[in-house]
Amino acid sequence: MSSALATGWLAHGLGLLAQASSGELTFPTRELPQLSWFQQLLAHPGFKSLIPLPILALLAPIVWRFFRDSWRRTDEEAAALRAEHPGTDHRPAVCLVLVAVVLTVQEYYGGRSFYDQMIRPGLRELDQSVSWLKLQKYDELYGYCWWSFARVAGYVLFPFAAWKLLFRKDSLLDMGLRFRGLMSHAWLYGLCLLVVVPVMLVVAQQGDFGTYYPFYNHSSRSWNDFILWQLIYYAQFLALEIFFRGFMLGALKRSMGSAAIFVMAVPYCMIHYGKPYLEAHGAIVAGVVLGSLSMRSRSVYVGFLLHITVAFLMDFLSLYKRGALPTSFWAPG
Repeated sequence: MSSALATGWLAHGLGLLAQASSGELTFPTRELPQLSWFQQLLAHPGFKSLIPLPILALLAPIVWRFFRDSWRRTDEEAAALRAEHPGTDHRPAVCLVLVAVVLTVQEYYGGRSFYDQMIRPGLRELDQSVSWLKLQKYDELYGYCWWSFARVAGYVLFPFAAWKLLFRKDSLLDMGLRFRGLMSHAWLYGLCLLVVVPVMLVVAQQGDFGTYYPFYNHSSRSWNDFILWQLIYYAQFLALEIFFRGFMLGALKRSMGSAAIFVMAVPYCMIHYGKPYLEAHGAIVAGVVLGSLSMRSRSVYVGFLLHITVAFLMDFLSLYKRGALPTSFWAPG
């Protein structure tokens, strides 16, 4: 440390002592809430890093027993399709290349930085002549509109258009988009909630949970902000389900059978990197379970309903935990 820097720190310290002696320096008197032993244990890095391992080991046989018949039927259907259409199936190669391209483009051009550089300047000019735009007030929300639109375009419009161009005889509806049979599998939605909600309540006790959700920082400003954010959030969830549980499984099913579920779960887990640690591990289980549900129901909509229910509860619980739920419908200004 240089002598000048040391002198600066010494002067700063003497200044604080002088303020304290004169009564000008005040300290916060609010006590921080005491963490329970359970919360402290969950927050310990060594313990926290190992938590997912026994949970995954415990869940694996449960998931296998519940879905083994569905996986067997999927394998039988895939074997029948391969027998009916012998020869090399190029669908897995095309699908995985498209997945790699889509996820890469999303990473570099589907986020806030691209919005700030390429879209926001145009909105700033438009804001000068359009009073209802209110860019200063809703700038962050518009950024998430771009994020959601990029997911819809990247997860649905581009891969489905490319697929129809390359495999003209394939029906896109067979990629999880049919509503037929949805109600007969609605009980799976309720059963999954019975399992997921208690786990989510445990995860909600983590310190990083309350600081991570909702993504939209102004969700607590008004119920209007909260609702608009949820609609934007749900649109990208629908696109996500169509991409992972519809497009990928539909494209890989003939060649891979039930193994397509586990192939899909890998990139699905990886898009959760950067989120809370336990949630990223939970995406492994969620990918397998939601993929199995999609295979069983032949539809992405059960998974979509489950996803948006959990997403809403996570946002709501996070705001509630911080005492930050909206108090008015419209934000001032």
